[in-house]
Amino acid sequence: MQGYNGTIFAYGQTGCGKTHTMIGLKDDKSEKGIIPNAFEHIFGYFDDQTNSKKKFLIRCSYLEIYNENIRDLLSKTADRKLDIKENPDKGVFVKDLTTCIVKSIPEIEAFMDHGTLKRMTGETAMNKDSSRSHSIFTIYVETSEPDA
Repeated sequence: MQGYNGTIFAYGQTGCGKTHTMIGLKDDKSEKGIIPNAFEHIFGYFDDQTNSKKKFLIRCSYLEIYNENIRDLLSKTADRKLDIKENPDKGVFVKDLTTCIVKSIPEIEAFMDHGTLKRMTGETAMNKDSSRSHSIFTIYVETSEPDA
């Protein structure tokens, strides 16, 4: 919220609880994951800023890396493969990745749920519900403030 980028990364063997840690259980408040808790933190921060002259823009994206291909989980054409690019101004980015403007916790949760349903899954010897992929859910927060 103060202009720094942050990353939360879950790593481990299949079936060890990475997805549960990051997403949790939707209908159990005590079992919410890190991402839904971040939604509450971010939107709670902006609710506390109602008397401020700052303006906020929150967007999200959701991608999956599966078999060395990048898929856009929020796109209507999720099977289209995307490319990683680099730009001196933007840095490294995924070309044509969908970003959605969100205005509330239920709205951003709906995007996360929608993308999660599109993830590749397949049974392994260690985990019958293995996602078989890596995913990145990104929350972009932009603020602006009028000059004095």
